[in-house]
Order: sequence, then structure tokens, then C-alpha cells
Amino acid sequence: MDRFTVAGVLPDIEQFFNIGDSSSGLIQTVFISSYMVLAPVFGYLGDRYNRKYLMCGGIAFWSLVTLGSSFIPGEHFWLLLLTRGLVGVGEASYSTIAPTLIADLFVADQRSRMLSIFYFAIPVGSGLGYIAGSKVKDMAGDWHWALRVTPGLGVVAVLLLFLVVREPPRGAVERHSDLPPLNPTSWWADLRALARNLIFGLITCLTGVLGVGLGVEISRRLRHSNPRADPLVCATGLLGSAPFLFLSLACARGSIVATYIFIFIGETLLSMNWAIVADILLYVVIPTRRSTAEAFQIVLSHLLGDAGSPYLIGLISDRLRRNWPASFLSEFRALQFSLMLCAFVGALGGAAFLGTAIFIEADRRRAQLHVQGLLHEAGSTDDRIVVPQRGRSTRVPVASVLI
Repeated sequence: MDRFTVAGVLPDIEQFFNIGDSSSGLIQTVFISSYMVLAPVFGYLGDRYNRKYLMCGGIAFWSLVTLGSSFIPGEHFWLLLLTRGLVGVGEASYSTIAPTLIADLFVADQRSRMLSIFYFAIPVGSGLGYIAGSKVKDMAGDWHWALRVTPGLGVVAVLLLFLVVREPPRGAVERHSDLPPLNPTSWWADLRALARNLIFGLITCLTGVLGVGLGVEISRRLRHSNPRADPLVCATGLLGSAPFLFLSLACARGSIVATYIFIFIGETLLSMNWAIVADILLYVVIPTRRSTAEAFQIVLSHLLGDAGSPYLIGLISDRLRRNWPASFLSEFRALQFSLMLCAFVGALGGAAFLGTAIFIEADRRRAQLHVQGLLHEAGSTDDRIVVPQRGRSTRVPVASVLI
């Protein structure tokens, strides 16, 4: 909601600061870049320190900076960019850690359901951000008040986290009660291990509540017959959404009804993978590395997606308008053509998920064996299991046991 409140009053911000499309796109780019760069920092902290307190501090800072950004004068646009970058600090502290807390409270299908509820906040919050931004501006007669709504909600979130949420032991719900707790390894060891099973990307576009629930339910049903159901459902959603999102842009001027229909179908398919992607990451990574894994998933997905895309789309739009006569139609066409690039990138994401399906089974089994104490890393000769043989221990490759 906080992120998309700005989008709801973006035309007013452009007018107040006297900026163009590329500069307004830079607002989101600065935020995402800060969010992306700081995610590994909080991933490291989240795997080693109290996650509850990290989230409380992050949301409190996030809310304070958002409130401060509503008092910036029109001649200091650079200061707005700075505050949006600082907002990324708070969101990085929360987004990298919150899913790992859910993972340590629930397992199996229940975990998938809880993650789907958690990720409903993406489409619901996005929609509420637009509504809050535009309606609060209309009621107050000043767009600055739109940025003063979410800080109050942030205070409520901090209080609920501090008073209600408990800090569960990492990996406790996945291990036998008689096993000793998992201890974190060095960050370099975490990175080496994650490099082997982070072979998938994240989507960068808006989602819908229907798609989140639909994706989880379809995946849950297909898992019984196909262990690769999760990445295949994600691939189907992305590949299926691309033509509908393209058509929604192509029909934007000719038929608003057709545009809304295509957007509905496209966003439903697009959002099918939100909860599933989080679930994939949590079951291919051992509990002591999950916050770091969340962090690097955020870095890679945003680095290859929305870190630069708002600015890039705005820049393409501005360049197109230079060669066209100044008119409302030229502005519309420039943004329309620029946004069509997203549909093609979405199709590439679907292809990446098809590649993920090749590796998903082995990665999941390796993580399960590690959690149960059957797999131990041993430097360059890791991926081996100690198997008793005639009263003696023999190290054999994991692959031979899995086969």
C-alpha cells in the first residue's frame, strides 16, 4: 500500500515538482534499488539475530521516513528521491525476514496456505494504495496527505508484531524433537550453497487475489501426481499472462471494456506464482539460510526487473515523444509502446521457470536430507552421505542414494 500510494498521486507529484515521465519513473527506481541493495544485509541479519525485533525496527523506520517525505518543498525533488530510497531500508528489513518466520511456524500444505494469505497483501495493498492516494488527495485537496496514511498503519503493524508474534526456533517444525538445533554457517558457505539452488526468478508486476489463491490450489492438487508442479504452474501463469497483458495495452485506446477484460485475465495468471515462488525457496533452502536466500532472491529479481524498469520505460517514453508532435495522443502512444516491453519480459520469466522444473526435485531432496541430519557439507567434497556398511561408515554421493 505504501509503495503504490505514490503511484496513486503521481500526476500531482509530477506537477508539484515540475518533472517528466523519466524523473517520475526514477522515484520507483531509487526505491527498488535501495531495497535491492540492502536486502542481503537484512538477509544476513535475519539468519543470525532476532527476526521479530528486526522487523519492528524496519517498519518503524519505514513509516517515519514516509511521513517525512510528505513535507518536502517543490524545489527539492532530490530530497524526495532520497526519502524513497530510505523507505527501501524498511521494506528490505521486512520482506526478507517475514516469509522465513512463517516457514518456522507452519509446514507442508499449511505453510502454502499461510504464505498465500501473507502474499494477498501484494494485490490488496497495491489496490488500496491507488485508492488511498487518489481519494485522500481529493478529500484533503492536497496530495501530501496521501503519504500520511500508511505511517499510522505502520505504527499499528509494529505494535501487533511486538505484542502478538513470537520468535520460533529456526527449522524446529521440520526436525525431530530429539535433534539438536541447527546452527548458522558462515555467510560465504551460505552463498556457495545458495548458488546451487537459486535457479529461478521472480515476477515484477501486479497481482490479483484470485491468482494467488488459484495458483496455490492448482499447485497443491498437482503435487500429488507431479513433483515439479510448482515451477510448472508458475511457468504457465507467466507465459499465459504475456499475450493478455500485451492485448490490454494494444486495446487501451480502442475499447476500454476489452482492456479491462484482458488486464483481469493477465493479472490473474501473472499472480499465480507469488506464494508458490516463496514456497519453492523455503523448501530448497535449509532453515538457517532462508533469510539470506530471501535477500538474494530479492536482489536478483529486482536487479533483472523493476530496479530499472520504471526509469527505463519512462526514458523510452520521453525519447519517443521527442520525435512526435506534442499532443495528448503522442503522450499516450509513447507510454503504451514502452509498457509493451513488460509482456515480452514476462514470457522470458515463464521460460526460466520451465528451466527450474529440471532442478527442483534434486534441490528439494538435498535440503530435506540436510535438515534431517543425513547430509553434511564437507568443503569441496560435500553432497555426500555417511552410510553404514558392514559395521563401518562409507561416504557415497547423494545422487546415488536419490536414484
